[in-house]
Amino acid sequence: MACLASDLVPLLNGTANATAAADYICSQFSAVQNSFTDAAHAIDNTYLLFSAYLVFAMQLGFAMLCAGSVRAKSTMNIMLTNVLDAAAGGLFYYLFGFAFAFGSPSNGFIGRHFFGMKAFPSELFDYSNFLYQWAFAIATAGITSGSIAERTQFVAYLIYSAFLTGFVYPVVSHWFWSADGWASAFNNDNLLFGSGAIDFAGSGVVHLVGGIAGLWGALIEEPRIGRFDHAGRSVALRGHSASLVVLGTFLLWFGWYGFNPGSFLTIMKAYNSGNYYGQWSAVGRTAVTTTLAGCTAALTTLFGKRLISGHWNVTDVCNGLLGGFAAITSGCSVVEPWAAIVCGFVASWVLIGCNKLAEKFKYDDPLEAAQLHGGCGTWGLIFTGLFARDIYVQEVYQATWRPYGLFMGGGGKLLAAQIIQILTIVGWVSATMGPLFYVLNKMNLLRISAEDEMAGIDITRHGGFAYVYHDEDDQSQKQGGLMMRRIEPANGTPAANRSPSQAV
Repeated sequence: MACLASDLVPLLNGTANATAAADYICSQFSAVQNSFTDAAHAIDNTYLLFSAYLVFAMQLGFAMLCAGSVRAKSTMNIMLTNVLDAAAGGLFYYLFGFAFAFGSPSNGFIGRHFFGMKAFPSELFDYSNFLYQWAFAIATAGITSGSIAERTQFVAYLIYSAFLTGFVYPVVSHWFWSADGWASAFNNDNLLFGSGAIDFAGSGVVHLVGGIAGLWGALIEEPRIGRFDHAGRSVALRGHSASLVVLGTFLLWFGWYGFNPGSFLTIMKAYNSGNYYGQWSAVGRTAVTTTLAGCTAALTTLFGKRLISGHWNVTDVCNGLLGGFAAITSGCSVVEPWAAIVCGFVASWVLIGCNKLAEKFKYDDPLEAAQLHGGCGTWGLIFTGLFARDIYVQEVYQATWRPYGLFMGGGGKLLAAQIIQILTIVGWVSATMGPLFYVLNKMNLLRISAEDEMAGIDITRHGGFAYVYHDEDDQSQKQGGLMMRRIEPANGTPAANRSPSQAV
């Protein structure tokens, strides 16, 4: 609304003090306009804060998924690393990460403002923006934790987590999400191939970065003891709790509704297509495409693994579901729901194929993190270059025209930008995280000793097991399950004095 007193005065002729009346009326219109503007900012910030809380809840999902996927004797260790990913990531992202990622104005490579959140809030960012982006950064570190689980020294977790969240990840997010980034779809002044890479919520920026970092960590550390026998055959070292895996998967599913739809950052924005249609509709569509991709990947994995192994395996289904989510994350806002089904179907087979390659090359990743996030994240970027729809690209990126999906008639420019993104992320993360893990390994700071690994890192490095039983691998193989044995308190009744009914 716009009100000018000079326009009102002629209409108020014949009225006493017409000029004063016109000024008063316009002041009231201005007050109403300011109230609407303030309400819009409040609504958008509330939406972003709620999305940040959802993404942060994914840390609990990662913790439960990781805990269930490792052996019982490593549970304390992997849960502690997930806590420290969030805590260390918070400090380093505050000091350096956000500035490297979004410190504008800057060059195309790295940001250079907002260190320590200086000058917050500003016209560009409010506190909610920091919180949301921090939740993304620690999610990347959580992906890497799973790849090197059960055999990594705790100090190595702290070092790599700080480096990843404070420098490696922020530089990548600057490239593809900042308005100054050299390959960002938001950089209207200098678009890569006239398009920029579309990675709406981070198939590449989050999942591929975390997957490649974990790949290098696991390769340099080498497999866990017993993962492959003397003949090189794969030996399953299964996690100890399918219940925790399922719980973690559902928590991650829940959090993904902040991860993908929340990446719009705002919701109160109308599109010029009618009063009922706006960014709120795009947010809903994004939630739908996310859901369909995950559901399709879960069902495809269920039947695919049944054909391969002869079992209905809940852990495999959970990983397939997450693989579908990782894949759709790039194009969730710019594809049709039917295309999301295609995305999830292919993502499932990408994950199954990557796991077969991992076995062939004797690569050990307890969470399948590199295969899931790296492999499916790569497919997600390619998928966007094939299936992005023109009208959605224009709405989401506020452009009159942009290259869109190859299969949708938009040519190959967007696909070329997506491939450039894949190559640069793999190169950057390999050039930074690979040497870091190599140096840590040379300094004997990376892998725990064989004795500690066999006994269990919980008892040797963390003061005790997460549960009141021991993980007896040899007995569990003989009896087909986990052997449970009571741990007596130091001043407790000797076992010999207990009745049979008191035995566990």
